[in-house]
Amino acid sequence: MDTSDSAASGRPLRAHALRNRNALLTAAREAFTAGEVNVRIEEIARRAGVGVGTLYRHFETREALIEAVYRERVDDLCATAPHLLATLTPYEALRAFLEQLIAHAAESRGMAVALQTLMDGRSAVFAQARTDMVEAIATLMTAAAKAGAIRADIAPRTFFLAMGGICSSHDQPGWEAESHTVVRLLLDGLRYTGRDDETGPPP
Repeated sequence: MDTSDSAASGRPLRAHALRNRNALLTAAREAFTAGEVNVRIEEIARRAGVGVGTLYRHFETREALIEAVYRERVDDLCATAPHLLATLTPYEALRAFLEQLIAHAAESRGMAVALQTLMDGRSAVFAQARTDMVEAIATLMTAAAKAGAIRADIAPRTFFLAMGGICSSHDQPGWEAESHTVVRLLLDGLRYTGRDDETGPPP
């Protein structure tokens, strides 16, 4: 998690200030995830147990708060990759991460309106988030390829774009259940090596 002061001082936040910042992020994240995209800044501060002035010391604008919430969620997601590799086989770690990516997209439904405003403005936060997610997938795909569990000729960015297509449909009825089915199809494609002596993916 980024613990730098939003005033760009470059100095780590003191413990009390860090607690306030985390409380604000938690309150905002819960509100946005619940679909309260129009929740007032004052209400977020109240739920966090701080004053509005404290909120603005950490986040100069509403957009900055939304970006920070999204950035935290992406950081949490990407941080699971090394943990999964340490506890599962590379292939199962990749599968588990993709399932978590679907859950991440599902959670984003409540933030859709707020996030759309930032996406329309081509926020640098989204560009960095995409880069970080591609890197996390690359780490998992590289480990799985080295283990011989998947083919090695598919670029992580290509695979991420395929996942992006799935996750961007989160407003469709039955999306989440169907997404898990499509992930299984994508994983089957990764397992298929394409050698002439094979007729399909390995068992």
